[in-house]
Formats: sequence, structure tokens, C-alpha cells
Amino acid sequence: MKVPEARKLPSGTWFIQLRLGGESIPVTAASEKACIREAQSIKADYLAGKRKPKEQEEEKETVTLTAAMDNYIKSKDNTLSPATIRGYRKIQKFRFQRIMQEDVEALAAKSEKEWQVIVNAEAALCAPKYLKNAFGFVKGVIRYSTGRMIPEVKLSAPVPSERAFLMPDEILPFVEAVKGTFFEIPALLALSSMRISEIQALDWKDIPKNPEFIKTAGAVVLDSDNKLTKKKQGKNITSSRNVPILIPSLKVALERERKPSGPVMDITQDRLRENVHKVCIRNGLTDVSIHGLRHSFASLAYHLRMPEKIAMEIGGWSDPGTMNKIYTHIAKSDITRYQTEMAAFYSGKTEEKVKNANENANEK
Repeated sequence: MKVPEARKLPSGTWFIQLRLGGESIPVTAASEKACIREAQSIKADYLAGKRKPKEQEEEKETVTLTAAMDNYIKSKDNTLSPATIRGYRKIQKFRFQRIMQEDVEALAAKSEKEWQVIVNAEAALCAPKYLKNAFGFVKGVIRYSTGRMIPEVKLSAPVPSERAFLMPDEILPFVEAVKGTFFEIPALLALSSMRISEIQALDWKDIPKNPEFIKTAGAVVLDSDNKLTKKKQGKNITSSRNVPILIPSLKVALERERKPSGPVMDITQDRLRENVHKVCIRNGLTDVSIHGLRHSFASLAYHLRMPEKIAMEIGGWSDPGTMNKIYTHIAKSDITRYQTEMAAFYSGKTEEKVKNANENANEK
């Protein structure tokens, strides 16, 4: 018996939309054959008069959690970033699989105790931070689909992770180590506070000769199909900014490698990461990621006593908490410096310096 062609949803399930007597009937199954068989059976019952008319159907149409996720993502397709959609699809495919085929109305009606059992089972399968994000998505989808909030449950506290960054006395050796390499420009742009997605979005035609700063223009990120795609807006509203070119060798490299147009970063992100890692190991420096270079900018800003607000503006950080967290990662050399200055204060040497400075000023 002929039925409409089955199509595979992003979640991995198969779907057929039947139209029988003015009624729209969705059919889903784990495999293509099972979906076709179910659709054929429903159509056969309808033709044989066994299927009740729509107005006599007592059971409400069931919407599974995975189907509700599809609807949620589709409804926000124009506002969600490709990276966010990719994250949602990963959750849909790998997390909370034991409840993906359950009705969202039934899930919304579950008690706090039932949800705690579900969350505890999932906690054994993934990291606390991933669980928190996945559960947040599930809650949002159920609320969108049913208008109901599911109970709050206890989640394992995420273990705070500290991203490695270069100490202030390691930054100049790093700059010297990458000088003249094929990845010098993207490495130094990262050290100037740019995200790797922002660097990959740069085009030579957007960079003037002998620039004093570079204006960020969007970002290149992975979409739900793991393909790189460019979006006009960066991570947040503060991402669009002017990044000053403060490293002399970066200015030299930009003029040396200048092209009329085309991507400034003409290597893959993985190749950049690999070579930054090799340079750090070869030169006895802290082994940092590309994002670690961005945090190295913040650590140097702290070392040079740059006000947080200025560093936030240059680096495009929108959350003061993020910047404050980076600033509290005090380099060992700074601790020694502060200890020395405090010891000088208590010994009276600081007052003596101030007195001498005032005397010199009066003489002038």
C-alpha cells in the first residue's frame, strides 16, 4: 500500500506525515521500514473503516521529547546561532536517551522524585557541566511544548576548570618563537585577545594597510552538520569591537603576508592548535590552547595593572565575572612583587620613596 516517502529527522528517527480524510497523522519509528509499515497499517485501517473519525478520537496526539526538540529548534531557527543548534543536536542525540521517546505531557507531569532518578542516571554518563546544559535544554523544550515547568532537582556541582595561560614573562619568548612562522598572524591575533572563531572570519580586504587596530567582523563556527559557517554576529554584543595591534612583529607580519582578499587565517583550526602546542613544548613554555592565548592577554593586562573595564572592552568580554575570574589568576611573579611592595610599606621604604618624589617635584 502506497504511503508518503519516509524522511529521517535530525534526531535519527524516521517520520511520515499522513493525510487521511482531512486529518493530519504523524507517524514516527526508529527505522525507515518500521515507519512505512506503521503508516501502511494506519492507512489500511482507515480504508477498512476501522479507524475512528478525528472527532471521535479519544486519545490526544502524542508528541515525544525528541519530536518536541525538533519543533523547538525549528521555531527558533532564525535566532539561534549555528553553534547553539549544534549543541542542542548533540544533546538530542546523546543525552537523556531513556526518555527521548516519552510523551512530553507525561514528562511534564512527573514528580520531583521521578526526575531526580532520571537525572541521577544521566549524571553517571556525562560531566556535571554537560549534564547541567543538557537538563536546561530539556526543561526549556518541555516548557515550550506544554507550558509547564518541571520540578527542580539537585545536580552535581561542575568542577571549576582553569584554562592554562602564558605567564607575563613567557609572552615575549612566545612572540619571538612564532616570528616568521606560517601561523604567526593567527597566533598573535589570539594573543591580542581575539577568539579563534573571530580570527577565522577575518578577510584581508577588511584590514587596511599599517592598521592601528583590527575590527572584528562576525565569527566562523561549526553548524549542526559539523560544517564551518560564517555568522555576522559574534559570541555576544561586545564581540564587535576594535582590537588594537600592540605587538610590533604582528604589524610586520600583516604587511609581509598581505593579500588583496581572502581569509587572513588560511590554515585549519586544528593545525593552528597543533603548532601552538609544539612551540610551547619546544620552548619550555606553558602549554596553552588558542583560547589560552586569549586569556594570556588578560593575564598580561592584569600584570600591567590595566583596569578591568578597559581589558573587557578590548577583549570583548561581556560578563564581568569572567574577566574577574581571569584577573584573579595572579602570576607567581605578581605575588612576589606584591609581597615586596607590602614589606617595603611596613619597613617605611614606601614613605621614603614618596617623600623623595615630592622633593624632586618641588625642585622642578
